Amino acid sequence: MALIVQKYGGTSVGSPERIRAVAQRVAKWRRGGHQVVVVVSAMSGETNRLIALARQIDPDPDSRELDVIASTGEQVTIGLAAMALRSFGIEARSYTGTQVRILTDSAFGKARIVEIDDARLRADLDAGVVPVVAGFQGVDAAGNITTLGRGGSDTTGVALAAALHADECQIYTDVDGVYTTDPRIVAEARRLHTVTFEEMLELASLGSKVLQIRAVEFAGKYQVRLRVLSSLTDPDLPLAEESVSGTLITFEEDEKMEQALISGIAFARDEAKLTVTGVPDRPGIAYAILGPVGDANIDVDMIIQNASVEGTTDFSFTVPRGDYQKAMAILETVRTHMGARAILGDNRICKVSMVGVGMRSHVGIASRMFRTLAEEGINIQMISTSEIKISVVVDEKYLELAVRVLHKEFGLEQAG
Repeated sequence: MALIVQKYGGTSVGSPERIRAVAQRVAKWRRGGHQVVVVVSAMSGETNRLIALARQIDPDPDSRELDVIASTGEQVTIGLAAMALRSFGIEARSYTGTQVRILTDSAFGKARIVEIDDARLRADLDAGVVPVVAGFQGVDAAGNITTLGRGGSDTTGVALAAALHADECQIYTDVDGVYTTDPRIVAEARRLHTVTFEEMLELASLGSKVLQIRAVEFAGKYQVRLRVLSSLTDPDLPLAEESVSGTLITFEEDEKMEQALISGIAFARDEAKLTVTGVPDRPGIAYAILGPVGDANIDVDMIIQNASVEGTTDFSFTVPRGDYQKAMAILETVRTHMGARAILGDNRICKVSMVGVGMRSHVGIASRMFRTLAEEGINIQMISTSEIKISVVVDEKYLELAVRVLHKEFGLEQAG
């Protein structure tokens, strides 16, 4: 008998029919002799509706009150899911983050989990009850309701699996695993049976939407075995088949993984580039540029500094596209103080990244990537590398072409 934490996303619980299908699937695992803890998101679109409702009252709502409102979506789902489980003859009990006592800090809207009191959940499991826990939410030391930020239900699922020392955390979503790239762009994209934790962390950080990066980081820290599966398959699929389906995120590299040069290609459309030209090439200039940007809570990704002429340099970096205008305005206010010649911007770029642990033991991958893009007339504007990743910034109009030709060049459509 195994202890399994199953997390179901918004599309998986998007209607009463889908909630009943979730209950049917959970009942199958329970009758198979396994202990199960269920974590659910709000029904798809519900959190957006609640936030929009709040903004109709106050365009800039108080963050504490906004968390009170946003957290109610999951409260509806846990009640419905527990009721559905009972209709299948399975004892179930719903819990909010406060009732479980998922203790967080007080950063409303983006709280981080501090600790989990698992006593209630363990008591339920010992009594044969399935706990149904609200994802995305917790409570701070003062008793305030907090939320973990978008995608926080994944983090809740992984955190509960870590606290309970679960055998596996299963993330059920509307896709059947992690693919070599987005199948909507490359029809030949292939589902990966396994992917290493390091690769999944890179893919999540570089634009893959299958798992939230915070959840992957949590899994890595506490060595939680993760599996991504589809909730849209037949809920009566035999356990022996379902338990090995999807994609397993593993912490061990095997010989087959080493043979694969590249495991996947990720991309991010919502990128923008800013360039500060003609700044003095002196110590502290990078901080003079990026300090005010960081103080405004704008994430900076790729950075390039090029020596120019007569003791000056050009400094380029990328930010999320939604922060482009804000970052541009900040740089304009400090341009004179920095002694910069001009501030240039481009919000029509994208980032394409190749990820694979095989890069550690194979040379020439970068040059092969650059040659493939050059043959298609795709100009590379910026480059960033790590031990298992190569990222390039290109014009947004070339995104799909770049992904397709790289996917073909590295044979990612072929089974390993």
